[in-house]
Amino acid sequence: MEDISLIFIELGAAIIGLALLTRLASRLGFSAIPLYLLAGLAFGNGGILPLQFSEDFVHIGAEIGVILLLFMLGLEYSGEELGENLRSGFPAGIVDFLLNFPPGLILGFLLGWSPLAAVLLGGVTYISSSGVIAKVLSELGRMNNRETPTIISILVLEDLIMAVYLPIVAVLLIGQEISQAVLSVSIALATVGTVLFVAVKYGKKFSKLIAHQSDEVILLTTFGLMLFVAGMAQSLQVSAAIGAFLMGIAISDSIAERTHKLLGPSRDLFAAIFFLFFGLQIDPASLPPVLLLAVSLGIFTTLTKILTGWWAARRAKTNPLEAFRAGAALVARGEFSIVIAGLGVSAGLEPQLGALSAAYVLFLAILGPILARFIEPIYLTFHKEKATSS
Repeated sequence: MEDISLIFIELGAAIIGLALLTRLASRLGFSAIPLYLLAGLAFGNGGILPLQFSEDFVHIGAEIGVILLLFMLGLEYSGEELGENLRSGFPAGIVDFLLNFPPGLILGFLLGWSPLAAVLLGGVTYISSSGVIAKVLSELGRMNNRETPTIISILVLEDLIMAVYLPIVAVLLIGQEISQAVLSVSIALATVGTVLFVAVKYGKKFSKLIAHQSDEVILLTTFGLMLFVAGMAQSLQVSAAIGAFLMGIAISDSIAERTHKLLGPSRDLFAAIFFLFFGLQIDPASLPPVLLLAVSLGIFTTLTKILTGWWAARRAKTNPLEAFRAGAALVARGEFSIVIAGLGVSAGLEPQLGALSAAYVLFLAILGPILARFIEPIYLTFHKEKATSS
């Protein structure tokens, strides 16, 4: 049995380390997420100083981090706003899929992989990280920017596509019949549709039921409901993150503001644990053989994501700078990509799939927040030089 005191000491040291990294990032003026990821890489298996604390405990904390990030992102929007964003953003969702799924699919075929392994790599390159992006938008104070609804609509559409994609892939991996995949997809879509309908139709009444003069009651109620809905969504073949997001949508008015204030510190703590845990899962020794390929794929799909966000935001009548900010915000890959790759690794499809996906996601999880932070000065510098030269 593990020594519980040692677990507490190592976990406490890890969180203190995250606090120091946050201080450093704040002083340097950029996102702390890349530093969290690199810390996980350094202290995971095969790292400089591997830590031995309970992986299950940290994994649960990481999952709560993603759920909190998406729940609080949902708090920023009403059901009506989400519905309108999804309707107006559907063409952008199609463009997003057509630009970002094929690069992974084509590379898989070029590497001589099986069709199913290539489809998995297509999923890895397609899906942006809702968790990383939500954290970056919050850190940079861009939740109320004009381009942010465009970003949110693309992320939600991606998650809804995952509600179709993941059950189909999971069924094909274990060799079951397509009828079971159809049933899983139907359940997933019905679940999302039901929760979305309730959020839009009864959000205000639901918020009144939660309302209470005590902050403690509000905190316990909203946190418990968030976990409950996320768990139910996961059990019905929908991601826990999208369940938490829709739960956040259902809470409105002053209750949403109080919940945001009460859960903000918890979100920051568990989100930091999520990014640390993500880095802990990657063995540094597996990265060098696939690093060049991963970086090349990452650069190409960075350009396709920027093009996706730019096109969608310009279509929503934003200015060019806002459009480029939208594109840069979509670059990061994360939790979903790792889940997709993990399905293939567990099934023993391709030896390279896990390492290539890990290197690719790590590269873009670091590049994404940095690019989101610096896209504005880069854009302004470019246009200043262009104006000077003309």
